[in-house]
Amino acid sequence: MNWEQLLSAKRRRDVSGKRAKGTDLRSEFEKDYHRIIGSASFRRLQDKTQVFPLDKSDFIRTRLTHSLEVSSFAKSLGQNIGENILYYKRDECFTSRMKEDMCSILQCAGLIHDIGNPPFGHFGETAIREWFLRSLPVLTYHGTPIDKVLTPQMREDFYHFEGNAQALRLVTKLHFLVDEHGMNLTYGLLNTIVKYPVSSIQINKKSGNIKDKKMGYYYADADIFEEIVRETGTKGRRHPLTFILEAADDIAYKTADIEDAFIKGFLSFYKLLEELRGLEEAMQADAGAFNPSGKLLELYERGKVKQVENPEEYAVKNWIVRIQGFLINCATYGFTSNYKEIMAGEYAHDLFYNTFAGGLMELLGDLAYREVFTKDDIYRMEVAEAAVLDFFMDKFVAAIIKYDDDTKRMDSIDTRMISFISSNYKKAYHYHAAGKPEIERLYLRLLLVTDYVCGMTDSYAKRLYQELKAIV
Repeated sequence: MNWEQLLSAKRRRDVSGKRAKGTDLRSEFEKDYHRIIGSASFRRLQDKTQVFPLDKSDFIRTRLTHSLEVSSFAKSLGQNIGENILYYKRDECFTSRMKEDMCSILQCAGLIHDIGNPPFGHFGETAIREWFLRSLPVLTYHGTPIDKVLTPQMREDFYHFEGNAQALRLVTKLHFLVDEHGMNLTYGLLNTIVKYPVSSIQINKKSGNIKDKKMGYYYADADIFEEIVRETGTKGRRHPLTFILEAADDIAYKTADIEDAFIKGFLSFYKLLEELRGLEEAMQADAGAFNPSGKLLELYERGKVKQVENPEEYAVKNWIVRIQGFLINCATYGFTSNYKEIMAGEYAHDLFYNTFAGGLMELLGDLAYREVFTKDDIYRMEVAEAAVLDFFMDKFVAAIIKYDDDTKRMDSIDTRMISFISSNYKKAYHYHAAGKPEIERLYLRLLLVTDYVCGMTDSYAKRLYQELKAIV
């Protein structure tokens, strides 16, 4: 792979020459940034869950604040890595301008990496996926179970429903304001957000290659995916910037989950200190290396000297910042030390693989899971969220099966359910379904339901559910 192709500034709809020369001096990737910031889908992230649904605290993160953090970390990593490539002349074709473009793409990718996720966080994805697994073998289309009607890839798209694939779909098709090209973002940016360049029938969790873990695009969007791959020259391999975006995402959510868990009272200072000491002992950390438990204790003592009101909170919050800096340095090393393998499409791991940073990241994720995600409070919220999403899926899918089918008659409730779906989404459906075979139109209608549900904010989903269930 080469950077000139990887950083492609082309778009599906060519907009060059639309403005008089000299009136807009932004790069194409800077234009992407402003398209994203101005979009309704990006704004809706302010009311979507990161971990704690509908939390009343102004401190706890939403999808929006998480995405801003990922964008910031991704750009910082791009600066570090781009400068390293230039300084050590790792690639004779890599230029200072390419470094700027790399940073701009990563900044944009951080903003939209979660833009396709449904309400109620990652559990929302799980609830939708499990609904399809339960329901497609039971629901029928013209007397045949839908799981038998759909092609294998169409069926597996729903069984492996994935926010990452939904993000690509959203930005390329569902912003049906100007035309069918959505936000019409650059190919370089679009490829960066495809974390898994495989379809739902190519998933192979046993391959050992990180790119095969989940699907990256739906059957409905295969043409767009192939166009992106052809333009950027990745040919089924991960885009190098995707490794950087993933590292930024991991740093952001794993450190943020610990900080949010502490603020919410799920995790204590002493529990965190104990876990860090256990990690260092297990990994026999070099005393000369960065010492997470020692740094946490040092900050606690500094807080006491400063006579802050809560030295434990002072220590944890400042420790998070130090850890983030440490992990940025580790990810920079992970990319640059594996540069040739990454550029050849042969690197199969994340940027923290087989390092102390990898062990630390694993601990932070496991700690958040044990101390937060398995608690009764969270379980109660998730059961309630599943009830909301199951209700929507039941009602909307029952109606959508009959929609745009001359052989089926919708009743009054079906008609009203369909009326709730965004007119832009319905317009996009009709555009892409035109001339397609009957089964593919059914598949696209099922996607129309997930498109609409994924576009909901937490508050809107809760309010609509209460209204439709006549809950006062």
